Amino acid sequence: MSAPMRFTSLKNSLIRLSLGAAACCFLIPQALAADIEIIDDNGRAVLLSQPAKRVVTLTPHVTELVFEAGAGSKIVATVNASDFPPEARTLPRIGDGLTPDPEKIAALKPDLIIGWLPDQTISLDSLNIPVFISSPQTLADIPDSVETFGVLLGTSGTARNRADALRKKLDSLSNRASQRPLVRVFIQAGAEPEYSLGGDHILSDVIGLCGGVNVFGESSALAPKISIESVIAAKPDLILVGKVGAPAAPAADTQSLAYWKVAGLPAARPGHVFMIDADVLYRPGPRLIDAATRICDVIEQVRSK
Repeated sequence: MSAPMRFTSLKNSLIRLSLGAAACCFLIPQALAADIEIIDDNGRAVLLSQPAKRVVTLTPHVTELVFEAGAGSKIVATVNASDFPPEARTLPRIGDGLTPDPEKIAALKPDLIIGWLPDQTISLDSLNIPVFISSPQTLADIPDSVETFGVLLGTSGTARNRADALRKKLDSLSNRASQRPLVRVFIQAGAEPEYSLGGDHILSDVIGLCGGVNVFGESSALAPKISIESVIAAKPDLILVGKVGAPAAPAADTQSLAYWKVAGLPAARPGHVFMIDADVLYRPGPRLIDAATRICDVIEQVRSK
């Protein structure tokens, strides 16, 4: 496309560039006014008169996506849990993202707030600051989100290139497990076997991409409570444990392996129990796409045995 600014079609996003009346006249480019309108993941139109320069992020995955879009320098504050990339650890904090302090945020004078849940931002309505809700539901939504943030924050070139690189990684996995036998995967959410993840969680998309099936994918709950008996009845071939402090790539989990061996879970006998860092696993950001490659490797190992 030959226009000065090119926008790729983004899933669930509408981007409209409206040039002011000066566009029809022979004026210098700086005189042009542009409105950016994008539909966020809550279905609301977010309108900016120009790319945002001062951003507050209310959840860690948004911080990661903004950095991936090449706009980390525009974040003026974030929440306590935002710890990746390493540069994010030096950002000012506004506390817990579930209960953001309107006065503290107002003092930062942001021109955009990016959150995860609509309830996060109810207390901020009186600030009259544009709010964008980011809630990627599938792996494909992650590069789309990166590209969207590039538009919102004025880093479209960098964001587009990085989004395309993420899409290439996904494309390389999409046909890998085609027509192969399904591997049944139990996702253990936490070090203690109390909860799993339902079919609406983005991890079900990861498992499906790798030619697996989430054994609790039929649950209507996002994080269904489980029991030893329900896990055994589900007959998983592989247990994937999301654990705080675990490696970023799947690694043998001796503690969980011992537990499930004692419980009599058949998948534990050949050692098909792996752990992975909870932040990497549960945050819908670029690291999850990298992790998907490693998860596919583990699923393929189990399939081959």
